[in-house]
Amino acid sequence: MCGRFTQSHDSEAIAQAFDLKDVPELSPRYNVAPTQMVGTVIKPEESEKRQFKMLYWGLIPSWSKDKKMGAKLINARAETVAEKPSFRSAFKRRRCLVVADGFYEWQHLAGKKQPFYIHLPDKQPFGLAGLWEHWESAEGEIIESCTIITTAANDLMQPIHDRMPVILHPQDYDLWLDPGVQKPELLQPLLSAYPAEQMAAYPVRTLVNKTTHDSPELIETAA
Repeated sequence: MCGRFTQSHDSEAIAQAFDLKDVPELSPRYNVAPTQMVGTVIKPEESEKRQFKMLYWGLIPSWSKDKKMGAKLINARAETVAEKPSFRSAFKRRRCLVVADGFYEWQHLAGKKQPFYIHLPDKQPFGLAGLWEHWESAEGEIIESCTIITTAANDLMQPIHDRMPVILHPQDYDLWLDPGVQKPELLQPLLSAYPAEQMAAYPVRTLVNKTTHDSPELIETAA
């Protein structure tokens, strides 16, 4: 699964990485957790340009009667995302990039959980494959939410965890974001594990275990 990640770069770096014109002022975040608002990139059907958008992390299907359902849908499995009722509509028309520059995963060793920080060697922002939804309650409350797609772990991740988030290559961003592309056979090939040799991982301190901790020391190598 993917339950924590970082969004630590400034607006200028994110705008450059995702070819965006307008990105609001952002504070660095080192412990992004489910049910928080996260930065994403979308391409609405009525627009020809990418847009930066803050979304609630935990997808709430448009047909859901209870917004609490979102807390259970922080991840979608690549293997079933096209068929599952909670995700299939968004998979067709509302795909997004969740902006990140690293993520955490916990390795189980001798009854303990050792957190690891995983990133790209250049430590630059990258896009996680995501889906987004528009939900409205009977009382008129509106929530726009998202989920992160996961896939089987690559060779780097396997000793740490059996799943990992789907990291998309920049050359695939346009295809993934295009709401006009709706055939699963065109999208499914994008949902494979990122090459292990193009990633890095190292152990960090258990400070990250608490969502109230949010500072650069969370990504420092464990002593």
